[in-house]
Amino acid sequence: MKIVWLLIGAVALDLIIGDPAWIPHPIRGIGWLIAKGEKLLRALFPTRLRLAGKILAVGVPLITLLISWVLLWILYRIHALLGFAAELLLASLTLAAKSLKTESMKVYAELQKGDLEGARHAVSMIVGRDTEVLDQTGVTKAAVETVAENTSDGVIAPMIYMAVGGAPLAMCYKAVNTLDSMVGYKNERYIDFGRASAKLDDLVNWIPARISGLLMVLSALLNGLDGRGAWRIFLRDRHNHASPNSAQTEAACAGALQVQLAGNAYYFGKLYEKPTIGDPIRPVEAQDIVRANRLLYGCDLACCVLCCAVRLLLVNLFI
Repeated sequence: MKIVWLLIGAVALDLIIGDPAWIPHPIRGIGWLIAKGEKLLRALFPTRLRLAGKILAVGVPLITLLISWVLLWILYRIHALLGFAAELLLASLTLAAKSLKTESMKVYAELQKGDLEGARHAVSMIVGRDTEVLDQTGVTKAAVETVAENTSDGVIAPMIYMAVGGAPLAMCYKAVNTLDSMVGYKNERYIDFGRASAKLDDLVNWIPARISGLLMVLSALLNGLDGRGAWRIFLRDRHNHASPNSAQTEAACAGALQVQLAGNAYYFGKLYEKPTIGDPIRPVEAQDIVRANRLLYGCDLACCVLCCAVRLLLVNLFI
């Protein structure tokens, strides 16, 4: 039952306080560990970067898991309530529903004011593509896409790992995810060093991404959007991405909103040709950012219910 209360509490805490600036976020610590590890391993293995990358990809998540487990073990030994409070806070910090909504709604607010430059700046905080040349439609699409994609790796995936192994396993997952975001690039610097991190991220997200896509379809139905369209586009376009996971939720979101997402984009001044996702039944509009966040919150709550139900079922079956 502890995990069930942990799930409910973590989701509620995330929706209420999000990631407050006054709490040191553990992801910063993971980022520091990755940066130091990269510097050390490049120095130790200057001609064997794939090996160095494999050591980093395995080492950082294991160290994160170990530190989280030991810290919570100590606090639980002091007092059960202290341990649970600490685990609850740590678990909530692995979820990003509120922060994702907050940051994407900043883009919406700038678009509503008619400030395209402000909207470009706001969306540049949450996407990796070049935003300087984006028009209003491009800015809106970028915001909707990042909400859709991060529904999986920012909310659903850590919650699923939390349901399996509590806050320590959720933190371990976030370490893998942070590795991919820092070194999992296919540019000259990271094509070899970051390969293992990128592959590991694909692996740990494979099941959660597909569950997220299905939850996005369910959320579309619950939110009164185009559930049938979400299902159709999910089945058709969920592989329209270089990543095996990224288009799962984007496809369902595009179908639910009846818009076309993805397509060509500039990264570091270079144009990358990418397939589109969804059908342009209607033009993308700023209000789609609001709708995407409704889908996000629907997935968040539905996943919490699903994870709690599965945990309770397993308890009744095996205990």
